[in-house]
Amino acid sequence: MDRIPLRSPWALTGLAGTLGLAVVVVIRVASGPPELGLIAPVIAPPAELLQEVRLSPGQTFGEVLQAAAVGWSEQNSLLLAFREQANPRRMRDGTLITLRWLRDPEQLRGIDVNLSRDETVRLLRDEAGWSSSLQYTPITVDTVWAQGPVVDNLSNALFEDSALAGFRVSDRHEVVHWMDQVFQWQIDFSRQVRTGDSYRLVLEREVRPDGSIRDGHILAAEYTNQGTPYLAVWFDPNDDGDGTYYDEYGKSVRKSFLMKPLEFRRISGRVNPNRLHPILNYRRPHNGVDYAANAGTPVMATGDGVVVYTGWKGDLGNLVEIRHPNGWLTRYGHLSSFGAGIRQGTRVKQGQIVGRVGMTGLASGPHLHYEMRDSRGGVLNPLDIDLPPGDPIPSDSWAKWALESRQRLAMLETLPGLPIAVLAESPEVAATTDEAHAGGD
Repeated sequence: MDRIPLRSPWALTGLAGTLGLAVVVVIRVASGPPELGLIAPVIAPPAELLQEVRLSPGQTFGEVLQAAAVGWSEQNSLLLAFREQANPRRMRDGTLITLRWLRDPEQLRGIDVNLSRDETVRLLRDEAGWSSSLQYTPITVDTVWAQGPVVDNLSNALFEDSALAGFRVSDRHEVVHWMDQVFQWQIDFSRQVRTGDSYRLVLEREVRPDGSIRDGHILAAEYTNQGTPYLAVWFDPNDDGDGTYYDEYGKSVRKSFLMKPLEFRRISGRVNPNRLHPILNYRRPHNGVDYAANAGTPVMATGDGVVVYTGWKGDLGNLVEIRHPNGWLTRYGHLSSFGAGIRQGTRVKQGQIVGRVGMTGLASGPHLHYEMRDSRGGVLNPLDIDLPPGDPIPSDSWAKWALESRQRLAMLETLPGLPIAVLAESPEVAATTDEAHAGGD
């Protein structure tokens, strides 16, 4: 018999099969991964050296460049390039300027000037000298749902809402402001909030990479005050950003006048024909509402109109008077200063700043004296008056409104709360239905 050379596993297998023998191959396996050892870290200096400078009061961009030892010729080139995007004379104090230096050879490679949190002018060296571009901070858009009870005030409720826990403090203040702006014609959050109230809202926001909000608005919201729900839905018929809020039936929540000229302020005095004056110490009529507020707090025009008086008015100190289209007059007294451009003959819009809280005239502390008078000069009580409503949804926008409002109310209904009533019919359908009912048997 020929010998079989034992040169491969196949040979062993064949031999074992032929002779009926069991062949065991033992392979020694390492007990762990092989030791490779540690590689010493390689530390390389960054290619650029960043030098950050904040613009001091009165300091110019040119002075920053001069302090950085940038030559005159190069300064001129940089300023010319910068002027293509912005005016160097209008840079605000505290503006962050980042100079980017190459290490080897040491040379100024570029400059970033933060005009705002959302805009940066970038200056870069190229073959022709210096070029500039305007860089925008990237944003993402998301939607946030929030709801909860109100114990003492809306501000505390929203600050304690877990849905807003990731918001910065300033952004949570912004959400409070948005809610006040939405319901400012229905609810005075400074005096009408009661324990047991509740809210729910859906907001859309633009978020920067650092998590802060650049912009946003509430898509739909509900505030239940003393058992009565108030609904508001954002609608922009022209998609130009100039939308407003309507209730679930397409009626404007906006009214001809705001309920108050300040946000979240304590009422320190009311209309009273026989009030004891706190300074003069005798009784005389008090024809307005006093709002206690810090000096400098912005004061808003409560309605569209024309300024008919600005100046000193005896006990009321600095005063603004506005005549409105329905003939009514509103008065804003004890101001520390007037708003920009506010003078006799100026047309103002509802919500426009007309002045700032002060204590000019006869006042024991900083506050706003606010009055409303009718076309005959009669005193109106701003806290009790039934304000006239704004315009409803335009009839030619009803189809668009019906679609968008249903979507936004459906988003709101995903939050706990009572079901929302169905939308009203369009003006044309409602009119046709009324006519049919009137002509029937």
